[in-house]
Amino acid sequence: MALRLFDTATRQVREFRPARSGTASLYVCGATVQGIPHIGHVRGALNYDVLRRWLVHKGLDVLLVRNVTDIDDKIITKAADAGRPWWEWAATHERAFEDAFTVLGCLPPSAAPRATGHITQMIELIQRLLDRGHAYAADGDVYFSVASFDDYGVLSNQRPDEVQQGESQAEGKRDPRDFTLWKGSKPGEPSWPTPWGSGRPGWHLECSAMATTYLGAEFDIHGGGVDLVFPHHENERAQSRAAGDGFARYWLHNAWVTLSGEKMSKSLGNVVSIPQMLQRCRPVELRFYLIQPHYRSTIEYSDEALSESAHGYRRIEQFLRRVSAQAGQVRVGSVPAEFAAALDDDLGTPQAFAVLHNTVRDGNAALDSADSAKALELAESVRAMVDILGVDPLSQRWAEHTGTEAEALGTLVEAMLAERTRARSDRDFARADAIRDQLTEAGIAVEDTPNGPQWTVRD
Repeated sequence: MALRLFDTATRQVREFRPARSGTASLYVCGATVQGIPHIGHVRGALNYDVLRRWLVHKGLDVLLVRNVTDIDDKIITKAADAGRPWWEWAATHERAFEDAFTVLGCLPPSAAPRATGHITQMIELIQRLLDRGHAYAADGDVYFSVASFDDYGVLSNQRPDEVQQGESQAEGKRDPRDFTLWKGSKPGEPSWPTPWGSGRPGWHLECSAMATTYLGAEFDIHGGGVDLVFPHHENERAQSRAAGDGFARYWLHNAWVTLSGEKMSKSLGNVVSIPQMLQRCRPVELRFYLIQPHYRSTIEYSDEALSESAHGYRRIEQFLRRVSAQAGQVRVGSVPAEFAAALDDDLGTPQAFAVLHNTVRDGNAALDSADSAKALELAESVRAMVDILGVDPLSQRWAEHTGTEAEALGTLVEAMLAERTRARSDRDFARADAIRDQLTEAGIAVEDTPNGPQWTVRD
């Protein structure tokens, strides 16, 4: 089945056809490194990581570029408030974001360009727009002329005469709908020399320059959060196409993570940072939680939902370890057709997870009926699915991140439960009961279910 993706520009699901045979090119809007990352920031990176893994599974060579916005009004303001250089503030938080992406299992991007490293390309893009009559310079600033581009508003489905950029009305701006390509320098702010005066780039300009530098004038997919559709991505599209570039062939947008019905954001003060989250669960469990909903569906965060998701992951983990204990090494097999069909249908992770959980259920039933061969076959399918999702509990990737108290406890409890399962299979019920009593005394509640024994730490 061919992969189909929902394209924001056409507002329909389209068959994915890469521009170059055998290669898929993706540009994902990365972090504006103004502070510590929270789960709303990393959700999109995880969604596009799953897409990348699926494209690789389908035989494509994937080029994924995820930029870093390291110059921005908020970065400058927050650094000044903290009495720190803007570049040091940006570098510190860039490392925090990269650490978060890495600990949650994101594959490293093909390139992670910084905005400040591509000023030359931005200046060249501005000059192309000026030469084509789509931009104008005024009082040290340079603006894009929205009225000069007939296709403006297509991505966000807005009428050009109704848009509001959210920018202040400077004296040199001819039309309030126009947006800034280059900001004239202000005292105390970083700046770079240009033919139009010293200054720094506008946000929208940065991504157009970086995307085409690494992926070419036309590439396959541009991804980002739904909050970027307007004005950021609308303006990227306008300035790139006005300059003569085909730019992105497909536009994908992931939904928000909300808390109490509102988008997580630092300005609202309702964020749950990654370091805070990793005090509550293992990194792999957080990844599992954030990739399970459809990428275009909002996640309403709650501790209860995270806990339930973590228990679901542990059932998979326990099943694979039961099979390893009873039937030997579990290799990565083939994905079920239903799983592949789900991901081919606009990256339908909820349906894919349903296939995964059903396979685990059937595998546990095979173990309980002493059908080790069937259980091993199903476990190999499970490993294939969790490998694509980036949550394989038997992979070296997650074995490298053991060491927290929660992980150590989980390893010990699961080993004891595997021993208890073997004792019950051997009809050594006294030994099985003794193991359960040991766990109970240690504060571990065990429940025998159709999907195998499940455990929790008692309050």
